[in-house]
Amino acid sequence: MSEMRTIAFEIGTEEIPAFDLKSATEQLERLSVQALDEKSIPHGDIRVLSTPRRLIVLVSDVQDEVPATESTFRGPRKSAAFDEKGEPTKAALGFARGKGIDVSELEVREEDGAEYVFAVVRTDALKTSELLPEVLASLITDISWPKSMHWGSRRELFSRPVRWLLALFGDEVIPLTFAGLESGRLTYGHRFLSPGPHSVADAESLESTLEGSFVVLTQEQREQVIREGVSKIEEACGLTAVLPAKTLTEVINLSEYPTPLCASFDEDFLQVPEEIIVDAMLMHQRYFPLYDKDGKLSNRFIIVSNGDPAQADIIIDGNMRVVAARLYDAKFFYEEDLKAPLESYVTHLDEVVFQEKLGTMRDKTERVLSLSRRICLEATLDAVVSGEVERAALLAKADLVTNAVIEFTSVQGIMGSYYALAAGETPRVSEAIAEHYRPRFSGDAVPSSIVGRVVAMADKIDTICGLFAVDEMPTGSSDPFALRRAALGVIAILSETSELDVSLERLVDDALRTYAEAGIEFDKEAVKAAVLDFFVTRCKVLLKDEGATADSIEAVLAVHITEPLELARRVRALDEARTKDPELYTDLAIAYARANNLRDADLGDEVDSSLFTAPEQTLAQATAAASTKVAEAIEGGDYPAALTALASLRGPIDAFFDEVLIMDDDLRLRENRLKLLNRFVGVFASVADFGKISQK
Repeated sequence: MSEMRTIAFEIGTEEIPAFDLKSATEQLERLSVQALDEKSIPHGDIRVLSTPRRLIVLVSDVQDEVPATESTFRGPRKSAAFDEKGEPTKAALGFARGKGIDVSELEVREEDGAEYVFAVVRTDALKTSELLPEVLASLITDISWPKSMHWGSRRELFSRPVRWLLALFGDEVIPLTFAGLESGRLTYGHRFLSPGPHSVADAESLESTLEGSFVVLTQEQREQVIREGVSKIEEACGLTAVLPAKTLTEVINLSEYPTPLCASFDEDFLQVPEEIIVDAMLMHQRYFPLYDKDGKLSNRFIIVSNGDPAQADIIIDGNMRVVAARLYDAKFFYEEDLKAPLESYVTHLDEVVFQEKLGTMRDKTERVLSLSRRICLEATLDAVVSGEVERAALLAKADLVTNAVIEFTSVQGIMGSYYALAAGETPRVSEAIAEHYRPRFSGDAVPSSIVGRVVAMADKIDTICGLFAVDEMPTGSSDPFALRRAALGVIAILSETSELDVSLERLVDDALRTYAEAGIEFDKEAVKAAVLDFFVTRCKVLLKDEGATADSIEAVLAVHITEPLELARRVRALDEARTKDPELYTDLAIAYARANNLRDADLGDEVDSSLFTAPEQTLAQATAAASTKVAEAIEGGDYPAALTALASLRGPIDAFFDEVLIMDDDLRLRENRLKLLNRFVGVFASVADFGKISQK
């Protein structure tokens, strides 16, 4: 019986970027299973451990021998495998080659009353240790990195330089080489607290060796250490920390032996807007701010140290010096920016390029201002709101050239709102400047006021239209200008704002006209069609994500809807009828199907009412009444009412088919009745193509 052992494989590196490390850790478990299974190596559980300086794969219960195997494969019939002379055909040669055997080794057997050729593939038993060098080497090369590098005179690629390789199968070293390194049994502990090298007796000892060398080996364990340390600090100082997921992930993967420590900065810096202080701490230094019970930012913050806990005072002092320098800069920039009103910065937007072919941010500001005015007119917003919209549109990008935003780019918009208030702008204008970038990501809130929503929508539509006009639309997974996100933002704003009952198609037309008037050359109709299709496609994705049925979406798209909200409302009405009123839905589907299956579209729908019998007259009247109701419902955006009107035609169409011989021998009667069916189906066609939806 073969012996069971453990594999321990460690790739020691220079510090790997935090998010790259997280991705590699996730990849390695899949790659390890794949590599072992490809060699048919029996194994137990696989665990992947990681720190900024290492990736470790531990595999338990690995047999030291891969047993011999015998597999039988059926190939082509004998008649196809051999010609009349008994010589193998291309079919036989290809089958044998595919199974890795000589054609002479094929066997003929009878199965299911016919003769086939069979390949019997046998493998000898192999020692696992002989297969592992190739398996482990593949784990190094198969990890996918966002960016790779080579170092020194080496040509091999990895995220960061590889400094050591440990490869053990039980107590046996598995020999492999990479980037001039040879594997062994040496590992290295925490860079400062227990650097090593440390010799590892066997695979089972690697974890304990590293844990004794001040290395916390999993992301989960490091997160627990950090959260427990943060909780102790919160309890001690009576404050609450904010741990954003992105920053926490970075911190977890920036330290091997994390120690949360509490530090502070001069309270005088609290005169600076909170957002810029938090940006300086979270984005630049990966500190966690602390807030009082009222949610107000305090002058204390949490550091997660990767150093010696015994030197906590020195570590805290050093970090306080760093943050003081950052906050001094922030305070200086903020105070300098306040010396001039926000509007004075608008002229300097000529110095910032929006896009090479589309001009400067000043040009964009003028376009957004113009489109904002048009939105106000179409939505019939009152003079006060319209005035605030114009003011916010003019000032929305002004803070891009302020000192604070140039240094702390993530607070664009936010700083503009502070400067606007200081310059005497209304609270709603100030708020709109801060919020016009929203929604910034999936699930983010839309701007809170109508003023912010109009400016945000104008800004996003302008960006999308401009970049489509210069052929910079998204391709595949590439969307460098985040146009998909911008389109989703426009749809979200329209969906959540009843006051903005506007036509996206007209706004796109207005935006493109502005670009054309500025001298940018493009095919306006083609670009307009592409932009509208882009919005509709984004809406289609949203509908699928929320659970809309595919056939309902396709049925509505088939009638060439260009307004995303109209698409969404029609699809939701169809699906709601399907789930909440199945009887109505069945009436819809059957009424449409009965007429659609027999109609002849080439005949048109101009009927001769003088030829009608009573059932035909009844159907014609019901069709006309339903057509009026459907048109009124669509005009008012009441799609459930439109569906109800269509479903009411089930009775008349059933009576028509029961009492009228449609395919009459009299050609005039037959064609007149088919024209009536065409007219009947045409009423449905104004809502959706019901031929594309299931009757269930």
